Amino acid sequence: MNTINLIVPYRYEGMWVFDDPQVGLNKEPFVSGADTMIDMMVAKIPKAEEGFRLLFSPLPFPGYQVKLEWRREEYDGNWYYSPEFKMEGWLCGALYKYFDQAPKEIYVKAEPKS
Repeated sequence: MNTINLIVPYRYEGMWVFDDPQVGLNKEPFVSGADTMIDMMVAKIPKAEEGFRLLFSPLPFPGYQVKLEWRREEYDGNWYYSPEFKMEGWLCGALYKYFDQAPKEIYVKAEPKS
């Protein structure tokens, strides 16, 4: 498992989704607050809807922008709280494609594609 993971979310049918063929995901959507957090993270990234880089890790890394704190499990997914945005978002079971168990914290950075 990587310490820092990378996905490239984009808008599809009005939703934030991502593909990761290495773990068998195609148009995996962000829902239930996670999509709203992405909206806030990419507000200043030009053409983010066409795709942007999203780095995430269970450990802090230089330049991370948002810390997500685990709250509870529900429906094969997990709720995380963002102190920066003062809201919760739900991450579905696809989280387990990247982590053996739900991390207590996830550190996130959104940046333009190069």
